[in-house]
Amino acid sequence: MRPSKEHIRQSSLQYKKSLGQHFLYDDDLLAQLVALAQVDGETDVLEIGPGAGTLTKHLCESAHHVLSLEMDERLIPLLGAYMEPYGNFSLVQGDAMAVDLPAVTACLRRPFAVVANIPYYITTPLITRLLTSGLPLTRLCLMVQREVADKILSQPGDDGWGMLAVRCQYATVPEKLLDVPAACFTPPPKVDSAFIGLTVRESPAVQPVSEADFFQIVNAAFALRRKTMVNALCACLRLERPEALSLMGAAALDERVRGEKLTLEELCKLSDAWTALQAAKEARP
Repeated sequence: MRPSKEHIRQSSLQYKKSLGQHFLYDDDLLAQLVALAQVDGETDVLEIGPGAGTLTKHLCESAHHVLSLEMDERLIPLLGAYMEPYGNFSLVQGDAMAVDLPAVTACLRRPFAVVANIPYYITTPLITRLLTSGLPLTRLCLMVQREVADKILSQPGDDGWGMLAVRCQYATVPEKLLDVPAACFTPPPKVDSAFIGLTVRESPAVQPVSEADFFQIVNAAFALRRKTMVNALCACLRLERPEALSLMGAAALDERVRGEKLTLEELCKLSDAWTALQAAKEARP
């Protein structure tokens, strides 16, 4: 198997900016990413966006089985030929944002990991889809923009604290595994990157009575970031101000606080108050 840099050069790929294609070629770095992802002979892996197959090769050298999902049909024959020596590799052509993920991953042993150098323009929707898909995941190890990594790791009151951070910290334990400069990619992106690990929790970080209500409250908290949470509740949930104040009181929250300052625990208390209020309204004759 020729070195990754030579493979990319000889493939004469015409990169598609529209698909966010930026490939890694340093074999030492690729091996380090696989090690940081804790991939071993017991691990089945879903890889999204294998591109030229450089990370895929290193995954196959460590994992039990690797299933790669590639959207760009031009790359399918290239990947098939490059990965032919590996009997623990399978390839599906399709869009990770559109395919039936449970059906596509049926060949993988449960639970499995996701390891990917993903197109940056789908980072937030892809993470959201993976975490809400019901897939039996152990860990997501993803290459993302460094700014996005900082957002995922942010805390209440930080500029980056928002829906993505809440969703990731609700369902996983996130950590930054490695900073990766733009020069490591070909073609180099305009920003530096970071390899992050999202270890899926056995149970969510908080336990709302209704998960749907919890994320409705979270959405309200960040929809009007510079407004108080009372005003956000009125605007987003169409509550009268006395009702919104009553919810804040039930959650033991200061009526002057902004949603961007609330912790997971405080958002959960507010969510439970919202769930209770709706139940009380439905119970009225």
